[in-house]
Amino acid sequence: MNILVVLKSTFDTEEKIVIQNGGISEDGVKFIINPYDEYAVEEAIKLKEEHGGEVTVISVGPDRVQTELRTALAMGADKAVLVDDESLFGDEYTTAKVLAAVARKLGFDIILGGQMAVDSGAGQGGPRLAEELGINHISTAVKLTVDGSTVTVERDIEGDLEVVEATLPVLITAQQGLNEPRYPSLPGIMKAKKKPLDILSADDLGLSADEVKAKTTVVDTYLPPKKQAGRILSGDIPAQAAELVQLLRSEAKVI
Repeated sequence: MNILVVLKSTFDTEEKIVIQNGGISEDGVKFIINPYDEYAVEEAIKLKEEHGGEVTVISVGPDRVQTELRTALAMGADKAVLVDDESLFGDEYTTAKVLAAVARKLGFDIILGGQMAVDSGAGQGGPRLAEELGINHISTAVKLTVDGSTVTVERDIEGDLEVVEATLPVLITAQQGLNEPRYPSLPGIMKAKKKPLDILSADDLGLSADEVKAKTTVVDTYLPPKKQAGRILSGDIPAQAAELVQLLRSEAKVI
């Protein structure tokens, strides 16, 4: 089984967000595998252990992303691919186009990824990539079973579970609860140093900057305003209701 995992490098969830010049500063920041993608890496390794095959982790980003890819290799993935070309960096549209080109180049039976990235929270990566490749997509998986060419997925829906069946090839995005990602062992870390990590560019993928140009632009980034102290209304219920209406009209200006 040829298993691909799409992986994003994100801020450590313990990091403090600092805004400088309308953007998020990366100075001194620790990066990690996007937590939802970590579930995808673990599930891919479990599938390989059960069915055989090969796991390739793929990411788009600068040279520093090699660290997160090496972590995935230390967990048990076999190969890694990093698209390190600034002309191919962009929004979710751009990334899906680039990842699709990599997937076609490598070939695949199943593609796994996180249901969203903790930095953007867009949740567009998996659906967009599946659409680019013309394959089925199942999101928010909390249980995955593969039997021959049939895939059965239990997916998290609001307050319940839904069971979906599909046939390979398929793209599945992981939700918290799918598994418990393993920690890289010391032997795994040592082996990861010798596993192949290929660096690809636009030329390698036959892509031009124009055909993957981003559809969106971030014009400004800012922190939410600090919360104001609340106000406690006093008096009987009719008096409180009257005061609340007056405040909503004169101060909050929502009515």
